[in-house]
Amino acid sequence: MANNPHTTSNSGQPNDTDFKTDEHSKSENLEKYRSDATGHDLRTNHGTRIADNHNSLKAGERGPTLLEDFIFREKLNHFDNERIPERIVHARGAAAHGYFQPYDSAAQYSKAGLFQDPGKKTPVFVRFSTVQGARGSNDTVRDVRGFATKFYTDEGNWDLVANNMPVFFIQDAIKFPDFVHAVKPEPHNEIPQGQSAHDTFWDFVSLMPESTHMVLWTMSDRAFPRHYRNMEGFGVHTFRLIDKQGKARFVKFHWKPLAGTCSLIWDEAQKLWGRDPDFNRRMMWEDIENGDFLEYEFCIQVVEEEDEHNFDFDLLDPTKLIPEEQVPVIPIGKMVLNRNPDNFFAETEQVAFNPAHIVPGIDFSNDPLLQGRLFSYLDTQMLRLGGPNFHEIPINQPVCPFHNNQRDSMHRQTINKGQASYEPNSIDGGWPSETPAGPEHGGFESHYERIDAHKIRARSPSFGDHYSQATLFWNSQTEVEKEHIIAAYTFELSKVQRPWIRERVIKEILPNIDLELARRVGENHGIEAPSEKPAPAEELGTSSQLESPALSLMARLPGNIKYRKVAILAADGVDAGQVEAIKQKLEAEGAEGKVIAPSMAPLKAADGKQVPPDAMLNGMPSVAVDAVIVPGGTDSVDALARSGLGRYYVQEAYKHLKAVAAVGEGKMLLDAADIPTNEEGVLTGASLDDVFTALRDAMAQHRVWARDPKANDMPA
Repeated sequence: MANNPHTTSNSGQPNDTDFKTDEHSKSENLEKYRSDATGHDLRTNHGTRIADNHNSLKAGERGPTLLEDFIFREKLNHFDNERIPERIVHARGAAAHGYFQPYDSAAQYSKAGLFQDPGKKTPVFVRFSTVQGARGSNDTVRDVRGFATKFYTDEGNWDLVANNMPVFFIQDAIKFPDFVHAVKPEPHNEIPQGQSAHDTFWDFVSLMPESTHMVLWTMSDRAFPRHYRNMEGFGVHTFRLIDKQGKARFVKFHWKPLAGTCSLIWDEAQKLWGRDPDFNRRMMWEDIENGDFLEYEFCIQVVEEEDEHNFDFDLLDPTKLIPEEQVPVIPIGKMVLNRNPDNFFAETEQVAFNPAHIVPGIDFSNDPLLQGRLFSYLDTQMLRLGGPNFHEIPINQPVCPFHNNQRDSMHRQTINKGQASYEPNSIDGGWPSETPAGPEHGGFESHYERIDAHKIRARSPSFGDHYSQATLFWNSQTEVEKEHIIAAYTFELSKVQRPWIRERVIKEILPNIDLELARRVGENHGIEAPSEKPAPAEELGTSSQLESPALSLMARLPGNIKYRKVAILAADGVDAGQVEAIKQKLEAEGAEGKVIAPSMAPLKAADGKQVPPDAMLNGMPSVAVDAVIVPGGTDSVDALARSGLGRYYVQEAYKHLKAVAAVGEGKMLLDAADIPTNEEGVLTGASLDDVFTALRDAMAQHRVWARDPKANDMPA
């Protein structure tokens, strides 16, 4: 039978190839939507000049407002509708523009265009977020962080909707509404906001053993990253890469921060809630504005399809990770975030991610959580952004041309030409036309996979291991990290009002991870933990690997102090020469010194010079910096020592395991604050050269971990 000429492609070759993109393509694409009011008259949305924007139209100066006041009505109506429904999860976010560039061609893994040319920079937009809290919640709550990347490729948009933890709480998407309902504020009183420390969350996860691995990650220091630049990202699911020959391979996606991984201390994170609830987003914004861009390596773990079943776990189980010792993480490119958004709402709030947005060379696996997400995200964005045309919002538009026969609906921006809005057609010459499949043409084709199975509501027995990787994660932590996890479980369960939920966690869940973990948390709650693991063997699972050092945050310390912030405490009478020398030495290491003073009035130094402060003692507290140094100057140090804020500043830094240094007379402040000066990470000397190298080395380790057992001795 002959082919119908109107149901086949107009050409054996791809069309829409006369455009070229680079890292600036998305910024240029957005330019026509940017608006600067400088030099323009005030007008209505329909162009009428406004003569009076202060008074509504009334019947007399003291009379009622008239319905005919179209200027007032338009302004108020728009204001009344300024808010859109916030995301159900990941509502609180911050974002940045940048680019992705491959190191070399990755054609041996994928035919996706963005991986082919090391000279090609693909524009990206990345949104970081917390999961549980509302849009107005805090940045530093204990929570999972979203790490969503939109690649504006020549072949269309690819959305890698990732998290900062490599696994998830559930195995099947049908349980996602239950999980979110449980972790969200409780429905009777909308408390607590942005936290998992409450009954419904712990009731749910203690009844769902599959959540154990992810809960353990959430109780670790991964739950409050110090900076987005220090946060790993993971695609969570197993995806597929497809090469030009059509061969498929399983893949896990990773983002590895070039600045290394580190987190806040729990007490520090709590204090930031009140002192700077925008800490993470503020740090990213200010660093990008200052030219200190965020950098990540894009990495993959590749598993040949024939090796799918060669592991102790199921690759399709989203509560499992692939240990890096078993499958190496291969860096294939670098992402740089180098530009802040122009408008939070238009870009950060309206950006719409969807894991179903892929390009040729990338495909899905049968992970049941991923399969559900492919449906869920589209529904969510349609409701949140007012209908199916959310792809026409500027931040969501691809940089390549896009044409199809979809029409109308709310907020349609495109003015489609031609009479035919269907396919096939002969009226408009058959356009827009299909692109043939295959690497030489570029049309998308799903991976050819044979599936022969019965319809069934069931879960593979290979998903039955709920604890072996939780034990692997626990065994891979340093002793300090383990202590933090014990403290986290203790605190979270202390907020649970129903005793049987606490008992269930301590007696039925924690022992299956580690008996000592259960015993320690149980002691803190007066509950005796069992002496043997209570779960059946199939749930305990087996693992050929006892620990994975790569799972510790401390495995990826940067080894330098680049991007770190150091408080230089000063008052009138400070040694201005030392202040300047400290700043220069820090700058040479890529760090930044901030002069912190009792007020914002310029300081009068000992030599009569003026030293401008960067912030006040209570305006940039120690929780917002990485280390503290006190320069000399008798009058300056004496004023700080007599100040409760001055003493508290160094006490709090000491409590949070930060390096504290004092030069010359600066030691008097440490003495006044009862800071022991004969231990690791507390540095004193007659000159800056006496302390700086040790200060730098201590900062490079992120925190003075040896101090952790005695941190609570400090009352700050």
